[in-house]
Amino acid sequence: MSDDRLGVGIIGMGGIGAMHARALRELDARARLVAFSGRAPAEPHGLAGRPAERLEPDAVIAHPDVDVVAICSPSGTHAALALAALEAGRHVVVEKPLALYVDDALRVARAARERGLMVSMISQRRLEAEHVALKKALDDGALGELRLAMTNVHWFRDDDYYRAAGWRSTADQGGGSLMNQGVHNVDLLRWLCGPVETVTAQSATLAHAIEAEDTTVATLRFRSGALGVVTTTTATPPGFPATIALFGSRGSVELGQGEVRRWDVPGVPEPRTRGIASGAADPLAIGHAGHLAQWTQIVSALETSGPVPVGIDDALETVRLLSAIQEAGATGVVVRP
Repeated sequence: MSDDRLGVGIIGMGGIGAMHARALRELDARARLVAFSGRAPAEPHGLAGRPAERLEPDAVIAHPDVDVVAICSPSGTHAALALAALEAGRHVVVEKPLALYVDDALRVARAARERGLMVSMISQRRLEAEHVALKKALDDGALGELRLAMTNVHWFRDDDYYRAAGWRSTADQGGGSLMNQGVHNVDLLRWLCGPVETVTAQSATLAHAIEAEDTTVATLRFRSGALGVVTTTTATPPGFPATIALFGSRGSVELGQGEVRRWDVPGVPEPRTRGIASGAADPLAIGHAGHLAQWTQIVSALETSGPVPVGIDDALETVRLLSAIQEAGATGVVVRP
């Protein structure tokens, strides 16, 4: 009997891969998990409503029933796996970041355009009610002229976290507080506030015996003229919810993770939040609701040929900004993304 549901293969069935699988299970009428790589999940016959084959990554990509490859493996593998999936004619959903280097991101973008395939980077925090409301308020001019934007990701990871997966300790594999922990808030800040013209930064390894930085501080000048600050760290126990604060000529907002700390926006009511858990000390505490929200939009886009959430061009610009902050921190010079 034929199955018309969207077939998905997951590469990397770790904690994040399992979140994707749980999201797919809730979309069972429209999508199904066909195959996965990595360790077997706790419920191998229940994921997405039917059994899934456990295969090597290249076999997941090549599986005839896989339409979309979800890449949930270590960050340093994202670009190569995305390229392999696109070359095999598969759409791609990739965990943050799309790639570690701009040149690799450009290669993925070129391959997607040449083949007419979708790439969506998981940026599920953009879909949270408070961020949707803030974006609309900015676009509508309710905050007036944006003057200052700040995001702080002051988290904590112990030594066991770094020992559990070697790539987390190494910058060229996507480790470090900026690329691994701070990426979502950097993406949010860029999405909310617009393009960045210049970056300065400093970085250091302050609390862990690792090669990658565990603390980065950056300043941004946005194309609009507004200034910004980004701080990321895994060296501040016990870990604190990440925040974003925007200050305009007419109003200001400060958001935590799943909470509105301040909403001073004339004429715009404070949005309701769903109170998500913070990943400040436990990276898996956030749950899968955000992944479900983005997967719902991805499935709809593929069913209707509609707009893709956080598509390839958007994902590329986030890689440009992350890379610029890293370069500025390493060199001490002003960098243009």
